[in-house]
Amino acid sequence: MQIKQKILIIEDDRFISRMYKTKLNLENFEVELAENGIQGVERAKQFMPDVILLDILMPELDGFGVLNALKGEDTTKNIPIIVMSNLGQDEHVKKALALGAKSYMVKSQYTPSNVVEEIKNVLTKR
Repeated sequence: MQIKQKILIIEDDRFISRMYKTKLNLENFEVELAENGIQGVERAKQFMPDVILLDILMPELDGFGVLNALKGEDTTKNIPIIVMSNLGQDEHVKKALALGAKSYMVKSQYTPSNVVEEIKNVLTKR
């Protein structure tokens, strides 16, 4: 039996995180959710996902703070992170990529299927 690849979704919008969890479960991924940045950092350390989907605007610790925290830890620094945000300005994209995100997707421009494709892309490049 094939081991499922693990995805952590760090997203404060429950509708969005559940929609992606459902889609990714159908694609045979094991999915965990975190509703804010602090919870996301903790879940990443415990769950050790193969990929993280990360929102930027969240309570307690924003996505940039999460990127800083995860990329600064030996145990989590090599986990690929895909930022999924409503913020599409160049400065946000550049900042996320500079902090170590593998890619940056503006939510309104991608369907869940596009996101699954991007996850698979990132996983094959690992």
